[in-house]
Amino acid sequence: MKTYTCTHKTQYYETDQMGVIHHSNYIRWFEEARVSFLEEIGYPYQRIEKELKLLSPVLEANCQYRSMVYFGDTVDIILRVESSNGIKLKFSYEVRDHHTQELRTTGYTKHCFLNETGSPVSLKKVQPELYQILQECAEL
Repeated sequence: MKTYTCTHKTQYYETDQMGVIHHSNYIRWFEEARVSFLEEIGYPYQRIEKELKLLSPVLEANCQYRSMVYFGDTVDIILRVESSNGIKLKFSYEVRDHHTQELRTTGYTKHCFLNETGSPVSLKKVQPELYQILQECAEL
C-alpha cells in the first residue's frame, strides 16, 4: 500500500485550555491530508465535484489519540488507501512527530460516492480512470 504524507505546522488556535492540540483538529488534519492526496493524484475536490459531478461524503470517522501534540510541533499526516471497491472508500491515517516520527494519533475515514442528486454510484462505471488509480493506491 502506497503512503502519502502531508506535513502540518500546528497553530496556536488549534490548542485547548490545557495547551495541547484540541481533539477536533485531528479530523481536520485527516481532511487536509485527503485533499492533498487527491490533488497529488490529479483529482482535486474541485474537479471531482464540479467537472465529474461526484460527491464523496464522510460516512464514518475514527480517531485514536496515542500521545499529545502541542502548539509549535510539526507533524506528518500519513495517508493510505486501505480499501476501494468503487462504491466505498476507506483511508487510514497516522499522525507522527515530524522530527522523531513518534506515533501521535491513528484513525480512518470511510466514504462513498454519490452523483449530483445524492444517489450512490459505482466509480468503476462512471469514472473508471479514478477507480483504477484508487485501486492501484490500495494494492501497492
